[in-house]
Amino acid sequence: MGYTVGQVSAFAGVTVRTLHHYDRTGLLSPGGRSRAGYRHYEDVDLARLQQILFYRELGFPLDEIAEILADPQANALEHLRTRQRQLADEITRLQQLAEVAERAIEVQQTGVPLTPEERFEVFGEIAFDLSYATDAQLKWRDSKGHREAMARASAHTKEDWRRLMAEAAAWRAELLAGHDDGEPADGERVMDIAEEHRLHVSRWFTPCPPEMHRRIADDFASDPRAFALVVPPSQQRPGLAAYLAKAVHANASRRIHSENRI
Repeated sequence: MGYTVGQVSAFAGVTVRTLHHYDRTGLLSPGGRSRAGYRHYEDVDLARLQQILFYRELGFPLDEIAEILADPQANALEHLRTRQRQLADEITRLQQLAEVAERAIEVQQTGVPLTPEERFEVFGEIAFDLSYATDAQLKWRDSKGHREAMARASAHTKEDWRRLMAEAAAWRAELLAGHDDGEPADGERVMDIAEEHRLHVSRWFTPCPPEMHRRIADDFASDPRAFALVVPPSQQRPGLAAYLAKAVHANASRRIHSENRI
């Protein structure tokens, strides 16, 4: 018994347009003919459609499904194992994103509610990029320092943020002055500016030993979204992020050397 494209669409749960597309690409072409000469789907075609829908449900692209069905014994197991690994990785990623969302909810619930006017008053041009916050949470999710920093940030009051941002603005002015005056990044003046930033992080977010400060500075140098948290784009200069990173590394070496001498 043959089935029309409309009948197959109805009981298989796929659109007629999809079936026509499968036919045009050669993935599934009905093999039967009615007495009037119309093409009909036979049982063997329905079995193939069932396989196609199975692989589609697992997320396989159509060209890969065609490859599997062309030689199922040789390819199916290998493709399924690969897809199983991909799905396991995706499950892990989604679980991590769920944790990020949960953390974001906590921050929203415990953070300081600010109107847009108050937010501009406190933070000025400094903008918090949600994509960077998500990436940072995934990257540092196992870091005790990151967890503590997030917890302390969410506990800051509006007045805390006002003082924090004023302190950051004063530090930023020093950094820009040192850079614009041509001071070497590993010179005493700019290393002291880097040390001020390390102490700022320790004071407001989490204890920041030299090695942690180096990692933070490397993020500034490699990710514009991270650097924009300390220097807004309107105040940035070419090479400024790398300049700060070099100063932080030099200051870290200075501090470690000094501590080892004690």
